[in-house]
Amino acid sequence: MRHLNAGRKLNRTASHRKALFRNLVTSLLQHEHVRTTDAKAKELRRVADRMITLGKRGTLHARRQALSYIRSRTVVTKLFDEIAARFRERPGGYTRLIKVGPRHGDAASMSVVELTDRGETARVEAERKRERRRRRAEKKDASAATPPGA
Repeated sequence: MRHLNAGRKLNRTASHRKALFRNLVTSLLQHEHVRTTDAKAKELRRVADRMITLGKRGTLHARRQALSYIRSRTVVTKLFDEIAARFRERPGGYTRLIKVGPRHGDAASMSVVELTDRGETARVEAERKRERRRRRAEKKDASAATPPGA
């Protein structure tokens, strides 16, 4: 019986699982969204929310605790300076899980985990991406209109 055994094992050893979540949390806080399988995403939310709560505390002890888990000093700095400030008034629920359908290779169900207060960043990122696509399409159309050897 699994009484009082919280969390998924994900078919990994404890050290592998710990390394996996350390990497995922670091990537999530650095890029503010990450795409992974549903099971990993659901477990990642728990760890990420704890790290953001440490960032909101803002003490030296909390910073050291975050540094012991997150793999990058710059990400910890971002967590304590930028991300924690955005979630200052929010009592919890710092991450959002969006299901994106099956993975092409093995049909594993995939999800995107993102920070809930990512609105402005995501909008700017999407605008940049649209602009790049538009330029690429214009460039492609211009090269198709010009006959070769002209």
